[in-house]
Amino acid sequence: MPEAPKRFKKRDDKFGAGRRRRVCSFCSDKQGYIDYKEINRLRRYLSDRAKIEPRRKTGTCAQHQREVTAALKRARQMALLPYAPQHQG
Repeated sequence: MPEAPKRFKKRDDKFGAGRRRRVCSFCSDKQGYIDYKEINRLRRYLSDRAKIEPRRKTGTCAQHQREVTAALKRARQMALLPYAPQHQG
């Protein structure tokens, strides 16, 4: 029986069929609680425009993404993190 032709080779290469899935950093650390006072760790989940980065970009799982979002909002409320980016000039 002949093998079926590979019609979607270009598409598979373009969309990263062989790309490894990112692992949630909170799951790998086995950390039970995401602390809003750890601003250096939380800054990684903010864009340069001070927006919360999506899961597909950061690689966090759904449960920890919700906790990160709550911690970021709590840190913003306590004025530890900015709501808006720094004003230039």
